[in-house]
Amino acid sequence: MDGSHITEGAANAPFYQPQGVECETFAAAAARRLPVLLKGPTGCGKTRFVAAMAHRLGRPLYTVACHDDLSASDLIGRWLLKGGETVWVDGPLTRAVREGAICYLDEVVEARKDVTVVLHPLTDDRRILPIDRTGEELEAHPDFLLVASYNPGYQNILKTLKPSTRQRFVALEFGFPRPEHEIPVVARESGLPEDRVAPLVRLAGKLRAMKGQDLEEGVSTRLVIYCASLIAGGMATEAAIRAAMIEPLTDDPDVKAGLRDLVTAVFG
Repeated sequence: MDGSHITEGAANAPFYQPQGVECETFAAAAARRLPVLLKGPTGCGKTRFVAAMAHRLGRPLYTVACHDDLSASDLIGRWLLKGGETVWVDGPLTRAVREGAICYLDEVVEARKDVTVVLHPLTDDRRILPIDRTGEELEAHPDFLLVASYNPGYQNILKTLKPSTRQRFVALEFGFPRPEHEIPVVARESGLPEDRVAPLVRLAGKLRAMKGQDLEEGVSTRLVIYCASLIAGGMATEAAIRAAMIEPLTDDPDVKAGLRDLVTAVFG
């Protein structure tokens, strides 16, 4: 219904390689009950970061993948017919507010406009969630934390966060890791040795430099990991790059030809 799932904070720790002071900033915001906004391109590690921080803080994590049809009711809950009775069923945001969990709204700008209205009373000193359909005004558990993310590169006049909403959050900006950080991350996640990962990361850097020119978006760390995983599984390097680092980026035949030439220049 809402595209959400829950991860227990006590589970095995998700691997996350810090790039700066983002872990300390997130922990400080959580300690002061301040909502957190993550900004950065697709596939740069925002979701993994939240999962890692939920584990570090020992809190359950409700993740909601936002989309065009996601409404406030999907987050808050609704009346449902069960066994001949009409019962109220909490949505993921309400469950997080009650339990003291982290609620992570991934790509929040994709959700319908009524979602941000619901978030406002949770992101100021009131920390309440009004549930109009039950008449309840739910006060957030002391450990409740609201986290949202979005990709500024995809903003337009119809899909953006208003300044009045952005300024309710502590914000962290994410980018793609520096090569010395990205290489060990890709090697760890894929099982491919670092010396074979290094040229893939070098290629990724060149592809990212083409963003805004021939490419709408640069290649993500996620795609580099996919590519390395295919190679580690026995696929030829050229075929893996084509499947994981060229085809996902563009449908334009001329652009793809140019990207293949770039691959040749990097790998010889």
